[in-house]
Amino acid sequence: MATLVGIIRRVRSEVGDFAAPFVDTFVGGDELSSYDLSEVNVTTVTAKAITTSPMSSADLVQDADYVLNPAEGSILLINPDYSPLKHGQTLIVRGRSEGMFTDADLTTYVTDAMNQHTYGRTLRTRYRDERGNIKYDDEPIDLENLPAVEEPLVAYLAIINVLWTMATDASSDIDVNTAEGTFVPRSQRYRQLMEHLGELQGRYNSLAQQLNVGLARIEMFQLRRVARTTNRLVPIFQSREYDDTSRPERLLPPVDGDEYDDESGIPSPLYPGTWG
Repeated sequence: MATLVGIIRRVRSEVGDFAAPFVDTFVGGDELSSYDLSEVNVTTVTAKAITTSPMSSADLVQDADYVLNPAEGSILLINPDYSPLKHGQTLIVRGRSEGMFTDADLTTYVTDAMNQHTYGRTLRTRYRDERGNIKYDDEPIDLENLPAVEEPLVAYLAIINVLWTMATDASSDIDVNTAEGTFVPRSQRYRQLMEHLGELQGRYNSLAQQLNVGLARIEMFQLRRVARTTNRLVPIFQSREYDDTSRPERLLPPVDGDEYDDESGIPSPLYPGTWG
């Protein structure tokens, strides 16, 4: 059974975005109360203030002694005893970062990939009800009943969504060319991301085509027929197995034609069952 944690772990492995611990040390100078940490998207953080004269140490409490900005990776001291950090005081911050993307961000990407990959698909099971009649149940496909062979495809699609975000960020980088002859091709990162995106998209499309899954899978549809006597669409019903005793299920396929709507406002005569 596929799990959200497992797919996120696979995405982080493919992108190279791993969590990492960090330790930062800041020496006071009676000037600063805000410090930038060495990592962004931090999660668990512990802060300790050490005073040399007299020698003492104190564990700082979040929201009481300091305020943490997890996304930007900065800490702001708000306790008057340490704000600003004075001479002879040292601030030690230990924590762990989630990498470029948080688990919440990757959860969004995986959810979008799952919705796209399983769009319009259900898993049909056959069973007997309490009266002994044969019934069929159509259950939407989710992570719990996703076939194991399709788990890498959902991960690939989530990785594609992640790389698109990275490519959008890199698209604003421009090449640097100085008068001294120094050339920094910053746009190369964008080109490499787009090339890798194309390769990964082809990889996903090839596997999805072989399994006939995803948004580009081959589907069978029923054509709508219009009755010649009434000029109305003939109702169609969901196809059923031979031994399915459930009631017929009406289908309502979309009908295109809004661009041909009569906007004149002239009413038309209506005679139900005959024409109109």
